Amino acid sequence: MVRLSVLVFVTLIPTAFAGEMTVERRLVEDYKAVVATVEPGRLLTARARIGGIIEQLKIKEGQRVDAGAEIALIADQKMQLQVRGLDQRIKSQQAQRDQARSDAERYQELVRRGAGTQTQADQSRTALDVAERVLSALNADRDVLLQQMSEGGVLAPGKGRVITVPVVEGQVVMPGETVATIAVDGMILRLQLPERHARFLRAGAAVTIAGRGETDSNVTQKGVVRIVYPDVQGGRVIADVDVEGLADYFIGERTRVLVPTGQRAAIFIPKSALTVRAGVWFVRLKNGIEVAVQPGETRGSDIEILSGLKAGDVVVTP
Repeated sequence: MVRLSVLVFVTLIPTAFAGEMTVERRLVEDYKAVVATVEPGRLLTARARIGGIIEQLKIKEGQRVDAGAEIALIADQKMQLQVRGLDQRIKSQQAQRDQARSDAERYQELVRRGAGTQTQADQSRTALDVAERVLSALNADRDVLLQQMSEGGVLAPGKGRVITVPVVEGQVVMPGETVATIAVDGMILRLQLPERHARFLRAGAAVTIAGRGETDSNVTQKGVVRIVYPDVQGGRVIADVDVEGLADYFIGERTRVLVPTGQRAAIFIPKSALTVRAGVWFVRLKNGIEVAVQPGETRGSDIEILSGLKAGDVVVTP
């Protein structure tokens, strides 16, 4: 009697706590896993404006800089020599101008006294005017050289992170040569999607990004598609995704991204409705029959059934 009462108690547990659900196909968002690479939002180039030798290099790879900050100093020794030469010419021309002014004043006084001619006075004023104009031209040439020397300071074109510095101190550079490349606008994920799936991808769509590395394989975060480029290259469409927390990633680092690729009909049931024996998954139906099923993708507390069930089946759930 004791054994029989125990059996009756055990058989009452499923009846008291079992539930039922009718299997039906529902439309779910389909996702495709693609590999995306970390890229800078925009890559700006800091270039040399004059030729010369890099005297100071104030940055290194990975450093953050502000817009307009001086990142390098280029000097050209020839310009300094030219400035010295112009300084001497300016002093000489100043002496000639002073002499021309003195002559003009003297001839003007002689004309006033009647001891000189008007022609001599006019010639002296012309000589003074020429001397002043030559002096002005020399000062302008000196200002041009000083401006060129001031352009030896290479400025950061924007606020961001230094990616490459292809020069070293003491190196000779030419005008327009690259001194550094700077990533601005943060980092983005650039992914390539097969063109058959790209038609489902739109700007503003949400995507799921896998965690960084094997240790974060179960960690995911959300991103938003910034732009889908209207250009197919090698059967693939390129898109940029905005994701927070990419500042510490390496340029070119790759990560897995799940992007939406349309909808499909699928059967999902609670994971708790499945049991496994000898490596085979089973589901119990309302009529008491157990059917073998092939589970697929897991989404939250539900799992997709690829085969073994059809629409209209009634599944017993805990």
